[in-house]
Amino acid sequence: MVTSLAPHPTVQALQAKSADLTAVRRDIHAHPELRYEEVRTADLVAQRLTDWGIPVVRGLGKTGVVGILRRGSSTRAVGIRADMDALPVQEVNTFAHASQNPGRMHACGHDGHTAMLLGAAEHLAKHGDFDGTVYLIFQPAEEGGAGAQAMIDDGLFEQFPMEAVFGMHNWPGYPQGTMAVSAGPVMASSNEFEIILRGKGGHAALPHTTLDPMPVACQLVLALQTIVSRNVKPIDPAVLSVTMIHGGTATNVVPGQVTIEGTVRTFTLDVLDQMEQRMRELVQQLPLAFGCEGELTFKRNYPPTVNSAAEAEFAQGVMRDLIGDAQTLAQEPVMGAEDFAFMLLAKPGAYLFIGNGDGTHRAHGHGAGPCELHNASYDFNDALLPLGAAYWVELAQRWLVQDR
Repeated sequence: MVTSLAPHPTVQALQAKSADLTAVRRDIHAHPELRYEEVRTADLVAQRLTDWGIPVVRGLGKTGVVGILRRGSSTRAVGIRADMDALPVQEVNTFAHASQNPGRMHACGHDGHTAMLLGAAEHLAKHGDFDGTVYLIFQPAEEGGAGAQAMIDDGLFEQFPMEAVFGMHNWPGYPQGTMAVSAGPVMASSNEFEIILRGKGGHAALPHTTLDPMPVACQLVLALQTIVSRNVKPIDPAVLSVTMIHGGTATNVVPGQVTIEGTVRTFTLDVLDQMEQRMRELVQQLPLAFGCEGELTFKRNYPPTVNSAAEAEFAQGVMRDLIGDAQTLAQEPVMGAEDFAFMLLAKPGAYLFIGNGDGTHRAHGHGAGPCELHNASYDFNDALLPLGAAYWVELAQRWLVQDR
């Protein structure tokens, strides 16, 4: 069910800019760029900010852009972040603004996130009522490149000291016109593992002369599942997924080595530590029972995204005033990962969702229902642009006038 936007004055003001917001969003969608390659997108962002009289700093995280919107004499400051990169996906949509770059697509809505923050930037530059500084953070490489950490490493929070930082992601399935935020973990950590099992290969007709790592791999995959079911507390969410097994080159040859790969996701670092430790024990000990050896490589990519309580409460209050209690939802934590987590490790803040609707905003032909993220038929719902931009305007202004 599509819900109409609340008639808040700021929403109404941004609705008058809907055509402009849609045009820039679709322009970005048509020209997607992968992580750390967002040159055209960064140029577009920087040019628009400059046109509105907003000073710009470029180069943090290679292709990142930071706009500095300062008014009055207060030293208080707040940061708002949008991501700019696309995914290595071949788009199947056929509308006019479909990707013009083969094998690249805005399949996660970062085009919409960028357009919403640009809309807020223009409104704040021309009509903003605040005393302090709003840092407009346009981040590269969210999709697997840890662009947030790259910007931090390049001095984001030293060059632009801010009290808190906020981010937003569209969420398919949440009704259009709704928003959601909650305190605590809202997205999981993302981690990869590779297990190499080494035995002794040989002729498949003479298995007694081999140390076959294939049945060891089968046993180990089952054993790994007991970590979640028997080692982690049932009330602590965790996912361990084996997604690849590679071994063998011929049907009549027992391989000498098998590789197992997959992911681990948790909402806390304590549970992640527990899972990695137990994985290491199983990989070291179980293969020995079969005369084989095991080696684990565990790579920690993104930490959990954890909203600080006070900032989540503040963000929720802005929502309620903007769209009403009924449209302000509790944020259901998800096992997907988000590199905004790095910013929340460095600063208080919150990461919130804006409903992308039930999929009826896009032309059908690739399946009905919600247009899920990272899907080749995904498209951002342009009806969200005024609401998302208005939310950033209200959040920035209210942050800088509140008593703290």
